[in-house]
Amino acid sequence: MSAASCLLTEDQFLCSICLDVFTDPVTIPCGHNFCESCISKHWKTNTSCQCPNCKRVFNPKPELHVNTFISEMSAQFRQSIHVSVRMCEKHDKLLELFCKNEQMCVCMLCSVKDHRTHDVVPLREEYEGKKAELGKTEAEIPQMIQERRLKIEELKESVELSHKKADREIDEVVEVFTALKESVERSQAKLIHTIKEKQRETEEQAEGFITELQQEICELEKRSSELEQLSCSEDHLHLLQNFTTLNAAPPTKNWTEVRVHPPSYEGAVKLFEAELKRVQQCEVDVTLDPDTAHPKLLLSKDGKQVYDSDVKKNLPDNPKRFNCCVCVLAKQSLSSGRFYFEVQVKGKTEWDLGVVRESINRKVRVSLSPKNGFWTIWLRNKNEYGALADPSVRLRLRSDPEKVWVFVDYEEGLVSFYDVDAAALIYSFTACSFTGKLLPYFCPCNNNRGKNSAPLIISPVNHTE
Repeated sequence: MSAASCLLTEDQFLCSICLDVFTDPVTIPCGHNFCESCISKHWKTNTSCQCPNCKRVFNPKPELHVNTFISEMSAQFRQSIHVSVRMCEKHDKLLELFCKNEQMCVCMLCSVKDHRTHDVVPLREEYEGKKAELGKTEAEIPQMIQERRLKIEELKESVELSHKKADREIDEVVEVFTALKESVERSQAKLIHTIKEKQRETEEQAEGFITELQQEICELEKRSSELEQLSCSEDHLHLLQNFTTLNAAPPTKNWTEVRVHPPSYEGAVKLFEAELKRVQQCEVDVTLDPDTAHPKLLLSKDGKQVYDSDVKKNLPDNPKRFNCCVCVLAKQSLSSGRFYFEVQVKGKTEWDLGVVRESINRKVRVSLSPKNGFWTIWLRNKNEYGALADPSVRLRLRSDPEKVWVFVDYEEGLVSFYDVDAAALIYSFTACSFTGKLLPYFCPCNNNRGKNSAPLIISPVNHTE
């Protein structure tokens, strides 16, 4: 029986009335088969007992009996369909249609109830279409594989060239910075030696003066003792004979004019300036990014100046813009190597300067500290300087800087601030742990009714020949 079932097609097990697998199949005299309930219902709704397929009329109405053979075969077929998941779980009907809208197989009842507005086609039609597409894709796959293999070879060659170029650049960088490091070390040693020599000369000069003064003190004490003895003497002759000699003023310098001047460190300044020239080779042409500027800030057309206008403009919000702090970032970023720029702060009573991590929160007010991604210094109340470290550090400067030099060494984890005109270090953040890109940070602070109206100006480095 199983061998015979393999020769039968799917259509031979379907009732032509309900289009489903036979349930209690019966055979009418013309030889066509139907579900017992389907043909009985059909004859009840019609005036004559007619075959739905061949239209043959039977009179009288034939007696119906279940065809056990077809019933058995239908049961096996139904079971095989369930095993291959060809039946609709919702309606227990054969999945013979395909909904293109939802890309799923459906039965006749599904198409009428749940998918009536969708594009539904016979399952076999969709199958043939997909099979044709698969055949086309199968034919194209070898070419696609070949194209990708060629691309892999191309990428490998590109990576190899990039690797060689990177090695050359690394060698050049190592050579340059090794030479720079050696030069800095030599300059440092020379500077320390110069300062120590000048300090030694100062100390020797002071010791010489002290020795002379001590000798004169001893001489004066001796003269005082002799004069005291003479004044108490009753020998008139002795007093007259020695009065002129003992009463004469002892020879001495005019010590009020003697000064020990601190050593001059002009040599140290010159060495600093020499190192400054080398570091200036890392200068970056920094321009301000208007998309990050707080709505109260005004930027110059060339992107080199910024100040607080005291008026909040109606600007479109974007993820890059600061909403709480009156600050702005630069367009240029740093994720390796060295970075150098100068900012004029002349005439301002308050400002913040430094670099920040690109990922900082720009929509809320946060404390400016390295743990929050800020490496900055600031000025408050005209002459109160601070470094916003963890914790903050109060800075005592000899003079108020008019131009600040900001220098970053990404690999060394270093952010340094210098007073350019005084050739003096203001503050350094060391052993920093940088991740991602760093951006220059500028905060001109509030206008304060015109008291702090001067702009922060990104100035070009004045390279000396």
